Amino acid sequence: MPEPLDPTPLPARLPRGEHRVVLIVDDVPDNVAPLHDALDEAGYTVLVALDGESAIRRALQALPDVVLLDAVMPGIDGFEVARRLKADPATAGIPIIFMTGLTETEHLEAAFAAGSVDYVTKPIRPREVMARMGVHLKQAREKREGALERSQARHALDAFGYATITVRASDGRLLWQTPLARELLRQHGAGDSLHAPDAVLQWLRRHLADAQALREPPRLTLANGPRRLTFRLHQRVGDEDSDPLGQGDWLIVMQESSDESAFSALSHAFGLTAREAEVLYWVVKGKINRDIADILGASPATVKKHLERIHAKMGVETRTAAAAMAINRVRQLEAPAG
Repeated sequence: MPEPLDPTPLPARLPRGEHRVVLIVDDVPDNVAPLHDALDEAGYTVLVALDGESAIRRALQALPDVVLLDAVMPGIDGFEVARRLKADPATAGIPIIFMTGLTETEHLEAAFAAGSVDYVTKPIRPREVMARMGVHLKQAREKREGALERSQARHALDAFGYATITVRASDGRLLWQTPLARELLRQHGAGDSLHAPDAVLQWLRRHLADAQALREPPRLTLANGPRRLTFRLHQRVGDEDSDPLGQGDWLIVMQESSDESAFSALSHAFGLTAREAEVLYWVVKGKINRDIADILGASPATVKKHLERIHAKMGVETRTAAAAMAINRVRQLEAPAG
């Protein structure tokens, strides 16, 4: 006989054994018994719920590998149970197979719209149910393993100073971001926690044709004072069939670099303050006073005063002469190691 539904609260999480766990949901115990016995004999661990509320509670506590769900029940019906399970991240990945005597097209469409992966019609044939379950359990396992491998790879990049995000090209939604990526975006004031920075989304869309043809597009660099955040388009990820616009979800690798070492070297070499070294650095980079003012968040007049003090300390009269003295120092710092 099927396991009776215990009305007492279950522990926060049921222990998991080596066997696959199946949750059968049906309000008629006589319908459950043959399927329960067949699954039990085949080595499955079988749980039973006789109403929608109990089904949701048991699914959250046991996290079964698959749910066999009756469509028509009093109170919360199977369609609503499926919608709630799919809306909860803890149970969203569990395959749901509807058991139904409803074969009209609109009922089957409702089942798939609620999140089911398959359906079987009543009267239930246990061998057919187990065959269908085997297919979906295999697919669910492969999906979980693939997600785990991708997650491990992304976090491994974090350990080497890289960060990764996954951006949906159609609307700029951030579907994934590693902890380092989240922190870098926050520090650079780039975008928000839900969307990629506008500059990144525009860059991605501009180069979609190259990316889809497996040609790596030019990298994007966003400057934030002495720090730079560089974005490299890595690869398309996700299910292409679920993207009717054909733009896709894209894995982007980020890395931060900084000019602070150059600022420090210029400061020590010429006896400059930190802000004066910054101004001199941007002069070397060919920036005019107005550009430097924008970078530093100052006024052009303030930049001019800094330049006058820089000229005095370096013993030169023009910005060109000051740049000439500093340029070799910067080149030495930026030259690749031999």
